[in-house]
Amino acid sequence: MSLADVRTEDPTPTGSFPVVAADQRPGLRFWIAVLALGTGGFAIGVTEFVAMGLLPEVSAGLGISISQGGHLISLYAAGVVVGAPLIAALGAKLPRRGLLVGLMAFYGLVNLASASVTDYRLLAVLRFLDGLPHGAYFGLAALVAASMVAPNRRGFALSMVMMGIPLANVVGVPLTTLVGQQLGWRWAYVVVGVLSLVTVVLVLLAVPRMPGDRTATSRREISGLRQPQLWFAVLAAGGGFGGMFALISYISPLTQDVGGLGESAVAVFLFVLGIGMVVGNMLAGRLCDWSVENSLRLGSVGLAVSLLAYFVLAPTGWGALVAAFTTTVTGSVLALGFQMRLIDAAGESQTLGAALSHSALNIGNGLGAWVGGAVIAAGWGFRSPLLVGALLAVFGLTVVVLAARARSAGQAPGAVETSALV
Repeated sequence: MSLADVRTEDPTPTGSFPVVAADQRPGLRFWIAVLALGTGGFAIGVTEFVAMGLLPEVSAGLGISISQGGHLISLYAAGVVVGAPLIAALGAKLPRRGLLVGLMAFYGLVNLASASVTDYRLLAVLRFLDGLPHGAYFGLAALVAASMVAPNRRGFALSMVMMGIPLANVVGVPLTTLVGQQLGWRWAYVVVGVLSLVTVVLVLLAVPRMPGDRTATSRREISGLRQPQLWFAVLAAGGGFGGMFALISYISPLTQDVGGLGESAVAVFLFVLGIGMVVGNMLAGRLCDWSVENSLRLGSVGLAVSLLAYFVLAPTGWGALVAAFTTTVTGSVLALGFQMRLIDAAGESQTLGAALSHSALNIGNGLGAWVGGAVIAAGWGFRSPLLVGALLAVFGLTVVVLAARARSAGQAPGAVETSALV
């Protein structure tokens, strides 16, 4: 019997989570599936973040400015924002494993195509298309993983699925950045394309067959958009999480132009940023199973303080590594907290909520990169995005506080509160 023939005890054809005992720990089936799903997350993490480490090379290769190169990052994020809710609404009924395979096959082909183009405008279109499967893949993978554990361990399950991104930043992004610097930036897209196609094979072999939600309709999924708390979470994530990307998007000029370090130092900083994501992701799973609300508040404050510290330490070169580490630790806590909040707030529209969480986070991705590029283009210097990022984190915290007050005052009757999440 192949791993593809493994079934969950309750495939939950209606799309709800199966009943798992609260004290039941994840078994081998869960870890095998997470390994396959995480490979896709690894591939997505590499393509999302390597563009930031290779920003000077991409800009020089296409004959554009650094700020124009930053727009490629924003366009990828825009693709995530558009694709996640659209694919979630249209694909809720489809078998989950089959949809995961289709999304990663498309992702791989677009990345391979990106490696062959020489025109900035065509690459911009491909970067947008590349972002379309991102949120839907992670949202679907999160639902698959969460359906295999007890409700009070959903934060843990989501953190394991998301581990592909921080691991990509620890291993994949620094290595791919070095490859891109030595052999040309196009090879980064070739690497991601191959990883995506490998994921297709692994998902077919290792992820159990799971039906889609047969009762789902596009209307029901979209109805989740009527939940006031969902929009609070989207606004908070879209603003607050942008702080982290105001730093990451411009890590190369911050390291070389401001810190006075050589080209090879960029890979070191990317490695430390990735380590921070791994630590933050592990910490986030425990914090969110304890309290999503407190995780969001602690993450927002920590992110603002870390960005201000980086602003002060950036001219010291290597001294900024500590602030780089704490920025991604706190940013990862925020990311998982916002995902949990959005899934919870979407009510019955689970597929939409899970996918929309990545739309919201990539609004932050695009906003951080775009605003950072704008202040650089205005002549404020390469450190200025750090101050903008700190302000974005404070904005996110403000929205989180207002959302909590709205729930307490009963102004958001559609919001779902469960002891497993808050």
